[in-house]
Formats: sequence, C-alpha cells, structure tokens
Amino acid sequence: MRRIVIIGGGQAASALIAKLVAEKSDDRITLVCAEPRLPYQRPPLSKAYLLGEMAEDRLYFRPAAWYDEHGIDVRLNSRADSIDKAAKTVTLDGGEVLAYDDLVLTTGAHPRTLPAAIGGTLGNVFAVRDLDDADAMEPAFVAGARALIVGGGYIGLEAAAVAAKRGVSVTLVEAADRILQRVAAPETSDFFRELHRAHGVDIREGVGLSALTGDDVVTGATLSDGTTLDIDFAIAGVGIAPATILAEGAGLVIDNGIATDVHGRTSDPHIWAAGDCASAPYRDGRVRIESVGNAIDQAEIVAHNLLGRPVTYTPKPWFWSDQYDVKLQIAGLNTGYTDLHVRDVDGARSHWYYRGDTLLAIDSLSDTRAYMVGKRLIEAGKSPAPAVVTAAETDLKALLRA
Repeated sequence: MRRIVIIGGGQAASALIAKLVAEKSDDRITLVCAEPRLPYQRPPLSKAYLLGEMAEDRLYFRPAAWYDEHGIDVRLNSRADSIDKAAKTVTLDGGEVLAYDDLVLTTGAHPRTLPAAIGGTLGNVFAVRDLDDADAMEPAFVAGARALIVGGGYIGLEAAAVAAKRGVSVTLVEAADRILQRVAAPETSDFFRELHRAHGVDIREGVGLSALTGDDVVTGATLSDGTTLDIDFAIAGVGIAPATILAEGAGLVIDNGIATDVHGRTSDPHIWAAGDCASAPYRDGRVRIESVGNAIDQAEIVAHNLLGRPVTYTPKPWFWSDQYDVKLQIAGLNTGYTDLHVRDVDGARSHWYYRGDTLLAIDSLSDTRAYMVGKRLIEAGKSPAPAVVTAAETDLKALLRA
C-alpha cells in the first residue's frame, strides 16, 4: 500500500484528502498538522467569526469521525522539522520519523509581522492568519476601543470593517499612495476608501508606521508623518509570505514559493505542493495565488496525478472579500492591464480590466451577475468590446453565447 504524507492542515490539505477519498484511493494517508485542530476555513476568521456570526464548529471542513471513517491518520500539534529526500522520510518535531512514497506540501503561508525594533512584539499587537490569532484579538474588539491597523490590503480592510461594526475607533495607515494599490485599480481603491470613511474609519494613505510605544502592552503609535496616536491595540495587515522553510531545507527549487510543474510536482519527483505555498507555471512565467479557489484547484490536480491520471493545472484566479454589506468578487489577474472600464447599472457596479482588446480581470462590487459572467468570459478567452460591457442595455449573459 502506497504511503502518502501530507504536511499542513489548511484548505489545500482538506481538498486533497477529500478528492483522494472521493476517488476511492486505497493509499495510506497521513496528515501532519502543526495546529492542535483539524483543517478549518481561514477566510471567515477576519469576517464572520470575528463578528461572532460564525461559531468555531462551523469553521471545520469535516468532523473527526470523517477522518476516522476513511482511515486518515491525523497527527495534530505536530510539526515537520525536516525532509530526507533520499530516504523518503519526514522527521517530526517530537523525533518521530514518517516514511513516504509520495509527500505533499500544503504548508500555506505566514503573516508578515511588525519588527520587534518598532514595538511589534508588544502585547495587543496582532496578526490575522489562524484561529489562535482571531481568538487572541477578539476581546480587544469592544465599543470605544482605539485600534491602529497597519496595511490597506484585503486583510487590513476586512479587519477595519469588523472593528468599525463593533464600535471600535479605527485608524488605518497605508504606506503606499492608496489602499489596495498592489491588487486593484484606483477606481476600486476609491470605492472602498469612501465606503470605509462612511463607516467612520480614518484612512491615511502615504503614511507608514514608525513605531509602536508602550511598556508591556501597546498604548501608542508614531506615524511616519510625525503624528502620534493613543491606541488600545494594533493589527498588522502587511501581507503574507509562503511557508517554504521546510522545502528549502530539503533542497527543493523555490521560485515565488515552492516551484511546481503543471502537474503540481516539485523539483523532486516524489514531492508535490499545493496552495499558498506553491507557485505554478502561468503564461510566460510563474504565479502564486493566495486564494481558496486556487488551493482547491491545485490540490485536486495533485490528487488526480497521484492516482495516475496525468492532469495539468491551468490557474483560474478568483477571490473575494466581504466588507460591511459589500461583497467584492474578483476573477482573473489584472497584471499588465492598460484600461479600466466601469459598468454601473442601478447601483450594481463592476470594474473590467483590459490589456488592449483583451479582457484580463473583473472586480465586482456586490454585482454577482457581472462577476459570474466575467469569470466565464475570462476562462473561455472571450473579450467583448468594452463599450458593450459597460452599456446599461447589454444583457451580460448574452455575451457568453456570442
């Protein structure tokens, strides 16, 4: 019986195991999770869970009984220390050695944290990545508290929305010229800036953090423009980095994450990777996509290939972010866009990214119809004329039949 060891307990690991089980794999599967919990959803942590709208038990993909029923050997609270490619073994932090025939790395990513030199290790300075992070910060979200959020990407803005809804006074600083600068057009940034300011969030762009102050617990902040703030807690929303230390130690090729081929295989023929930790071929380069959809798609491709069905992976990027009552849905990658076209019909708004005549991506702002049509157009390689897309009289669904 073949031995498959999976390291990492997030979305990709869950999807991989589910696909192997669904396809009636008779392999012996071992799941190694660093956390003391079974695989669970992470996106709701900075949204519904932190708002108290989702209980912890609803976060888990499957109950413990499911893993038992399907013979999955789950090692919770276990961290993989090293990989011996020649011996095809993994050594855990407790000293146990696991032998494998195929190894899958679904190690995810780590949140970037604020340096200790500027107060990043003070109490009540939080990151947002796992359940422990969410549980640690939840007590600070009380009406009247003062929060500083560092970073105007999706995580920072989602945390700002939750805090504002719970009555916290929020200041958000973004060192770049505008929020969402790395991932979205100015028009999308403008929309969310206005949305947050309408909910009382003080957004300061082109302003960074110089230092957090306090003895043991953060009590203040000094910004790059010299402004000082009195605060009760701070959240670092400054991005994530792929968890590649284990792969690096094993000598695997690293290129914007663990480099994989179109089948999900790394530079070692018996080691595979999927999810936030892995990069894949895309167009003329490589891409690493931090999203639920990508984690599921990559993991399922790896499962098929493990089962001896050579299937190739073509990234189909899609993302979402919930802020207040607005659902931002994104399909495609806007890298290299030259033009942005806005469709706004009766308050249903979407932003369409083009490179010349080619549709690259769409940002949908609570316009699910536009998102679904845009996603399918992009995946089919269809590019309707921008004037047609933005015209109020256009039936978007009809574009799929063109």
